[in-house]
Amino acid sequence: MQVLRRVITGHWQLMCLSLVIALLWSTPAVLPLRILTVFLHETSHAIVTLATGGEVLNLTIDPYEGGSVTARGGNRFLMLSAGYTGSLLIGAALFVIALRTDWDRRILALFGALTLLVAAIYIRDLFALVFTLTTGVLMLATARYLSLAVNDLILRIIGISSMIYAPLDIWDDTIARSYLRSDARMMAEEIGGTTVIWGGLWLVISLAVIGVTLRYGLGRSSNISLPRSL
Repeated sequence: MQVLRRVITGHWQLMCLSLVIALLWSTPAVLPLRILTVFLHETSHAIVTLATGGEVLNLTIDPYEGGSVTARGGNRFLMLSAGYTGSLLIGAALFVIALRTDWDRRILALFGALTLLVAAIYIRDLFALVFTLTTGVLMLATARYLSLAVNDLILRIIGISSMIYAPLDIWDDTIARSYLRSDARMMAEEIGGTTVIWGGLWLVISLAVIGVTLRYGLGRSSNISLPRSL
């Protein structure tokens, strides 16, 4: 009981935030967050494409939580693996940075600048362009004008959303609806195995990453001192 009491006392804000996000997950209220995680998914594909010697021709996202990267060259195995795992790792990193450092303004500003850079170089579709430009500008404005606590809270929200979205999306796209043209389906066609096997592997990896993030990222207390910071 004492351990449970310490956990609740030290992380009650985070628990409430996670609960609110989970309860609102299927509503329009968190649709921008879900689309942002799709952007992270596609950006992860693009990063690995470039890192393995390929060329990114176009990146897009849509209001229905879809997205794609058109690329040439690169390592297909790593590129296809990067979407779900990459977006999750980015979200987990933002979550830990928010909890364990005071870099929140700098990281959110960097995030915003990189979002604008991706938009300028790779995005041509109207919705994707408007979404990424708006998101990037809002991040830069938040980093410049709002308090450290607000920046911290935004990074937590993005991190939690990514950690929720990745396993749910993997389950829905690769296991529950394995007939979809997902990353796992393309992996099965190009590398071997089945859609469910690849989806199951990525699901296990995502849950392990979330577990490690919570185990080593939370610390004794994750609460924000709102009265002093805002």
